[in-house]
Amino acid sequence: MISQRAVDAIESSDTDELLRVIDGYCAAKEWDNLVQLRHRCQEALSRGKQLWGVDEHVRYRLALEAPPAHAGPVLTEGAARFALGPLAEVAASTKTWADMSPYLAVGPERTTFAAERVVRGDTVDEEIADLPNFITNWEPSYRTATYKSDKVEAPSPMEPSAEPSALDDDPEVIGDAESETALADLVQAWTTESNGRCSTATVQGTADAAVRALGISRAGLVPVDTETGVEWMAWAAASGGAHGRRRGAAAGRYGAWWAIAEICELDWPPDPKVVGDAVARLSLNWFDDGSPSTGWQLRLAIEDRESGLSWAVAAADSAD
Repeated sequence: MISQRAVDAIESSDTDELLRVIDGYCAAKEWDNLVQLRHRCQEALSRGKQLWGVDEHVRYRLALEAPPAHAGPVLTEGAARFALGPLAEVAASTKTWADMSPYLAVGPERTTFAAERVVRGDTVDEEIADLPNFITNWEPSYRTATYKSDKVEAPSPMEPSAEPSALDDDPEVIGDAESETALADLVQAWTTESNGRCSTATVQGTADAAVRALGISRAGLVPVDTETGVEWMAWAAASGGAHGRRRGAAAGRYGAWWAIAEICELDWPPDPKVVGDAVARLSLNWFDDGSPSTGWQLRLAIEDRESGLSWAVAAADSAD
């Protein structure tokens, strides 16, 4: 049973005190009390108490810290709009598929949780949307977020650096709406929900020419291996940027596969072996144009040695 202290805080809509109560229940692993507290907050909401933020926070803490029997039901309720990240990813950061699957009802949240565990190298017996339910031999070790009670940590891969030099003029710009849209979609949360900006280009020619087509006259290109290039794409697609809503590592993996499929003109859903063969013909490069790092950057130039086409994407977001 919840304490009188909690009841008084609910009646006075004292969110600061309720957060302290929640911290105490979590520290003591009193999950039933935390669930009861949430129910009391929901009842108070029906009476006009402004406690929706407390309700969302309890869901987040249950997904993150509680045992599967308590975490599963809050996932299957659907999206938590104001949580620090998708609850499926939050729960997947601390619980395995084997532990959680008995407590997840059939539906999109169950599938998303499975996809999040696949990204973490877990073995799942659930089909996930369009992609294989295992990590293929050409994929990277995807970067995943670390969730804490009051924050999420999701640092980018390390940015390569190179001394910028002059790029050749007059690139043969051809444009490719589908592939450029797929590249821009990697950072859609940055550009639609935050302060981000993104530009893309397609050329007949080299990766250097694609960067020049962005309007950049000086840049240094650093070749990166397939795993690093895909890791950058997936990290960007998972991120919400400075102020946007995080989409999750599973969504990041999906975004990277989609971009590769569009660049290489592959059927969707893709055959994993076909995608691996297609990726092998790509030359991926990080480019450094001398611009300052803002914490959220994506600067990739991709050359298809088979078609002779190249693409570039330059995206950035900042907290300012």
